[in-house]
Amino acid sequence: MGHLSSRTGWSGEPERPHRTHRRNGTVTTPLGRKSTTDQIKERFDSDVERFSNLETGQQATIDAPLAMELITQAALACCPHPRLILDIGCGAGNNTLKLLQSVSPVHCDLIDLSLPMLERARERISKVNEGDIRTLQGDFRTIELPSDHYDVVFAAAVLHHLRDDADWEAAFRKIYEITAPGGSV
Repeated sequence: MGHLSSRTGWSGEPERPHRTHRRNGTVTTPLGRKSTTDQIKERFDSDVERFSNLETGQQATIDAPLAMELITQAALACCPHPRLILDIGCGAGNNTLKLLQSVSPVHCDLIDLSLPMLERARERISKVNEGDIRTLQGDFRTIELPSDHYDVVFAAAVLHHLRDDADWEAAFRKIYEITAPGGSV
């Protein structure tokens, strides 16, 4: 089995020089190179509509309707009556909306780099949830969040943006710290 390093790809072969790719009018970054936080924000600021359809999902498997349903079922199996949820990299709010089909009202904290995504998520979630909704723009690793607080923490289709081992360790340390005992990630 291959491994990923700074010099080789999964196959063990040397990586190709960095090139950006354009797919359906969107500039993408090769797998061997991670986007910066500002690049991610810029990309998602202009892509709100594509991430706003709960029923069709996205091209990525993690955003498919079946995957969202399984994530919701797993969260509710661990924590059947959540009161406080956090959606990291919430986008247009699809994972929170899927959870709210089974349990409501809940207090929702939504984090995203993109203000247009946060605005769309708030708009959509407020239509089906009577609980408080708080939006926080920025990188969740630098936003102050209470310890042992959230019953459910979503971080779907967001962690792949982390750039190196230190980012991964910091992210999971933070997620573990903010999840309430008996909570679900």
